[in-house]
Order: sequence, then structure tokens, then C-alpha cells
Amino acid sequence: MHKAIGVIDSGVGGLTVAQELMRQLPKERLIYLGDTQRCPYGPRSSTEVKKFTWEMVDFLLEKDIKMLIIACNTATAFTLHELKEKLSIPVIGVIEPGARAAINETVNSHIGVIGTEGTIQSHAYVKALQEINPDLHIQSQACPSFVPMVEQGCLSGKQVEEVVQNALLPMKGEMDTLILGCTHYPLIKNTIQRVMGNQVAIISSSEETAREASTILGFHHLLYKGEETPVHQFYSTGRIEVIAKITEGIFKEYVEHFDSVTIENAILRSLESK
Repeated sequence: MHKAIGVIDSGVGGLTVAQELMRQLPKERLIYLGDTQRCPYGPRSSTEVKKFTWEMVDFLLEKDIKMLIIACNTATAFTLHELKEKLSIPVIGVIEPGARAAINETVNSHIGVIGTEGTIQSHAYVKALQEINPDLHIQSQACPSFVPMVEQGCLSGKQVEEVVQNALLPMKGEMDTLILGCTHYPLIKNTIQRVMGNQVAIISSSEETAREASTILGFHHLLYKGEETPVHQFYSTGRIEVIAKITEGIFKEYVEHFDSVTIENAILRSLESK
């Protein structure tokens, strides 16, 4: 079996990145791990986020992955540099691809960023955006209520509309581009678009991250060129039911090879197979 691309996230949000990887790289095999048991990462300290991220990384390294994608903005903000330094395989985060996409989209140089507390407090997006264009006007807002809502499977309806409306009210203004600085947020993108209005371009880093993965795999001669049909594997540290339901909603099909795993002393071991 050919080597897989490893994808980690604090929960189900990274499935939006996995979906885009499957669309752009249909021959590649994915191994996805969502730490739904300890989600959200946003309110946690950088020390906790680094510890949890390394535990997930160690699990995937045991499966001999050829590339690691950190499909979590908070984990990217706190661990990307360290992971790039210490791992021998290519490592991609979701912040820089999202920042580049927003800069390409904005017309008036007013960009908004929404994310978890950890991502916003790290100023990772502000740094990434200003490194490219220091003259940008950037407005950031933490939306701590979004991730728990998505993790519970609440993706649309009146309650979601009210939560998004209340959270984004301070964001309305001159911005013409809004970065969804958390991979959970694309799952409620339609509601966010309605609240912000059609005049605001909504940027999800998923598409840009997948494009970057394709480029880097090609550069390192790691693209799979055989004829073997990829069999993807999905793991969750929490309840399988919610993540399986959301996965089917995203991919529009039943996903096999779904396992529950638990973390003990920095070691993940398979508990059951669905």
C-alpha cells in the first residue's frame, strides 16, 4: 500500500481540508485523526496544544506517512515551526495558504480574521498577512462559541444563525474579505456568508492548503503515480457517531475504515473499528 498523507485536527473541522485533498489529489491516500475528545484547542495553553499535537503526530508517524498537514489553525500557530524543524517529511499548516488567498482576493486591503481564542491571541494570521503586505488593515475576532457548536453537529438552523449573528456583529464594517481562521468554520460557511453579506468574500484555507500540498508533493517527487485505489482511514479520539455523521455530510457517502482511538501517556491505540 502506498504511503499516505497524514492530516490532524482538534476535531471535525479538518475534514474540510481532507475533502479538498481528496478532490484535488484523487490518487492519494489519507489518514485523518481528529482529537474530538479534547476539542476545542482554542482556549488551551500553548503547552497543552503542543503536547496534544505531538501525540497526534506520533500516532501518524507510526503509520509511515509521507506528508503531514496540520488542519487546525490553533495547532498550526503553536507548533508548525517546531514540527518543520524536527520532522524529516514535509509539513504544511493552514494559516499561510489562507493568508495568501485573502490577499489575492481583497480589493480595498481591509481583511477580517475570525478564529479560536488561541489562534487570534497568537496573532499568527496578522503576522502572515503583514509579512506579505504590511499596509493591510486587519481586524481580528475570536469566536469561541463556533467550534463546540459544530462539534455537536449543529451546522444550520435558527440557533446557528443567532450564534453567528451575535459573534460577528462587531466585524461588520469596511472589510471586503473575511478569513475563516478555523477549519471548523467552513461547515457553517453559508450562515457566515448570510450574516456578513455577499459583498464580503469568505476565505477558507482548505482549497489553498490542498493546492500547496500538491505542489510540495510534486517538488519532492512524492506524488503517487500508480493505479491502486486509495483507501482512506479516519480516526477520532471521541464519539464516532458525531464525526461519522459530519463526515458523511461532507463527503456525501458512507465512509468506511473509521476507528475510535484513545490517548494514554502520549500513545494512541485503536479501540474499536466501525
